Amino acid sequence: MRIWNLGRRLHHGGRVARALFSSQYALMLEYRAETALWALSGLLPFIMLGIWSQLAVPPAGLEPGHGAEAGGIGLDQLQLSRYFLCAFVARQFSVAWVVYAFEEDALQGRLSPYLLQPLQPLWRYVAAHLAEQVTRLPFVVLIAAVFFLLQPAVLWIPSPGRIVATVLAIWLAFTINFLLQSCIAILCFWSERASALERLLFIPYLFLSGLVAPLEVFPPALRAAAHWTPFPYMVAFPAQLLAGQPVPIAASFAAMVGWISLLLPITLLLWRAGVRRYSAMGA
Repeated sequence: MRIWNLGRRLHHGGRVARALFSSQYALMLEYRAETALWALSGLLPFIMLGIWSQLAVPPAGLEPGHGAEAGGIGLDQLQLSRYFLCAFVARQFSVAWVVYAFEEDALQGRLSPYLLQPLQPLWRYVAAHLAEQVTRLPFVVLIAAVFFLLQPAVLWIPSPGRIVATVLAIWLAFTINFLLQSCIAILCFWSERASALERLLFIPYLFLSGLVAPLEVFPPALRAAAHWTPFPYMVAFPAQLLAGQPVPIAASFAAMVGWISLLLPITLLLWRAGVRRYSAMGA
């Protein structure tokens, strides 16, 4: 009987998940142009590649990718190009914007009917993010293809093991980012403009995630301190993994799981406290 009830619950949960994803995917398809602009807005790694490439001119007689190290950071120009391309890919599929969607729903009154439904509202935002990632995929592939056409020497084929590990790393990076933003979004129960706090959080994310520069360029003390934050695991680790660069895989995955294990209960506790306060305000 217990197995039968479990099977029914899993079947029902699967149907709800498919329906939720389908509805969100259909909504995202209506905003394909906006999704394309979101993808284009993530071109910062390519801009930083241009900056670092100008600063990392190889010695005369050496071609990029044949021993000319970029600025003494241990990466030649070929490795640098691959890193920033992979940083672009990792950023595209680990980005989260739940704080802005949640804040808008709270301000416009859409959150109240969501709370009355049996589905936890945060799952709506999870489905919206996943649907947006699927919609974004063709634009990311197109941008990567153009990059390879402009720099054919950068083209490489990662090993199957690296691809699987990278996909898992990007999913975990997205989970960390989503939970971190959810903690901020839930503050909308106390403040109408929680997104201002997210903008402050974006500053350390920008510099410590490896989005604007490989972490190798930072002083050793700052680089060590960065690894005590979740930011390097959101971009730098998946990017290095996909680019085939040496990286402590087991330790990095353990750190990502540790951050998820820390952020998940914090998110749930904040949610329960916020909902109690929200219901009290509406009484």
